[in-house]
Amino acid sequence: MLSRITALVLLGLISSASAHELAKGPNGGPLVDVAGHHIEMVAKGTELVLILTDAADKPLSSAGTKAARAIVQDAGKTATVPLSAVEPNKLVGTLAQPLGAGARIVISATLADGHALQARFTNN
Repeated sequence: MLSRITALVLLGLISSASAHELAKGPNGGPLVDVAGHHIEMVAKGTELVLILTDAADKPLSSAGTKAARAIVQDAGKTATVPLSAVEPNKLVGTLAQPLGAGARIVISATLADGHALQARFTNN
């Protein structure tokens, strides 16, 4: 299990070369561009929400998303958080505790059309 988590984290770090942070999103969270898709991360308490939009900032359907998860590294601990699709364009998961400053989050998911999404965030 640990090697699987390590592989996912490394994959996220490698793929982040093609993803770059744009700015704050409309919901106040960091926003990254991943191959023409935008992902905004909003963490409130123990709820982790990822909002998906296309390059024109229109909602990108989360229906049918597979293998969606977040790998969270926070305070020296690593945890896998399953993410569930919530229509129209969200992936939502529950954290064991609120994110600390500097926590690193690697997201991976496969959209219904087969497009793989991978992004990396640092909680500020």
